[in-house]
Amino acid sequence: MAMIEPNVSIVGLPGSGKTTFLAALWHLVQSGEIPTRLRYGSMSNEDYAYLNQIVKLWRRATEQGRTQIAGMKSIAMHLVDAEGRAIRVSFPDVPGENYRAMWEDRKVDEGLAENLGTGNIMLLVNGDRIKAPAWITERLHLAGKVEKGPAEEPARWEPRHAPTQVQLVDLLQHLMRAPLHRGARLLAVMIGAWDQVEGEGLSPVDFQAAKLPFLDQYLKSGRDEWTFRTYGLSAQGGEFDENDENNASAKVRTDANRLRELDVLSTRIRLVSDGPESHDLTEPLEWLMGDQ
Repeated sequence: MAMIEPNVSIVGLPGSGKTTFLAALWHLVQSGEIPTRLRYGSMSNEDYAYLNQIVKLWRRATEQGRTQIAGMKSIAMHLVDAEGRAIRVSFPDVPGENYRAMWEDRKVDEGLAENLGTGNIMLLVNGDRIKAPAWITERLHLAGKVEKGPAEEPARWEPRHAPTQVQLVDLLQHLMRAPLHRGARLLAVMIGAWDQVEGEGLSPVDFQAAKLPFLDQYLKSGRDEWTFRTYGLSAQGGEFDENDENNASAKVRTDANRLRELDVLSTRIRLVSDGPESHDLTEPLEWLMGDQ
């Protein structure tokens, strides 16, 4: 039986949790602790050094360090689906700064362009770090409550000051234009840090509409050929210890002890959608591979 070789690009701005997602996914399929739609296949000649490096930190409930996320890493996993078909799925791990450069500098390097132009997209958004728009009426209201003091120079606007949803929509629009355009695509929007934002009582779909309305309207308008699903994701299950590499003041967190003491580490992972909540990160991955 021929091997299926889909490509899925994991896209996100800095701090969106792309590397943590990959570490959690590698633990999930490699450990076999719980049933998943896609399973670890077999040994191969792939270089798993990078995945093994980041999964060690994930199992220790320690945040990924900057040295782990510097530069684009080409990653492939050999998996098996429910029908026994062998799958080699590849997804480059790209620093968020590269995606930010597409917004700020209108620049994409050749290797990244080649990857983005071939597969479907998983878009990670840190739900706890969304930069909301600054409304003029709110600023005027606040200004009216502050006593007049010495006049200050207005801060110079920089592209990185733009709201999160503006940067994300621009990024998705780039993916639908040359040289990255490849026609209609599937898109999984993953609202990360779900354990930090679920207290608002919104479903992932409602959270997207309320907190990222510009992105939500862009996707629903059908202006570009996206077929999308929205998930809530907690790839850590709580707060990890800060990475102490080159950081003598790294914080140790109580929650990390709880996560390390779980009998089944895969249960840290939470995937929330319209259906039952699960721990299976391969569910959106399987969907993204559906048309390849």
